Amino acid sequence: MQLLINGRHHEVEHGDEPLVWVLRDELGLTGTHYGCGIGMCGCCTVLLAGRPARSCQITAAEVGDRPVVTLEGLAERDAAGEVVALHPVQEAFLETPLQCGWCLPGHVLCAVALLARDPAPDEAAIAEAAQPNLCRCGGYNTIKLAVARAAELSRKA
Repeated sequence: MQLLINGRHHEVEHGDEPLVWVLRDELGLTGTHYGCGIGMCGCCTVLLAGRPARSCQITAAEVGDRPVVTLEGLAERDAAGEVVALHPVQEAFLETPLQCGWCLPGHVLCAVALLARDPAPDEAAIAEAAQPNLCRCGGYNTIKLAVARAAELSRKA
């Protein structure tokens, strides 16, 4: 079966596998992290047709023809696949001192979805977008600062 991931079509063999394992094991897209396996922590979050989705809770076959974006798909790349520019959300998270980073793919992708629908979110909207993702280190305040910074960078871009 074929999946549209990060703007490219990929042939995948295991349509009955959870998407997280197809991304990580078949395609080598390890920016999608595995956490709890029951859809609670959010570190396996990808964008499915522009909306955050827990990739541990959906099989590759269930994705169908909907586009998937992973952490690796956010940066702008040249024809050779080299990163030319990071997404503003990626830049903001790099500028912000965070701890272990295991939860960050989920927080980054939820922030991308938030800013796509609301380019100038207030503090409450940022908190609501971050709420479904768990952070083992308790870095929620710093994560919210990174999302606010990402909104600033996105508006300047």
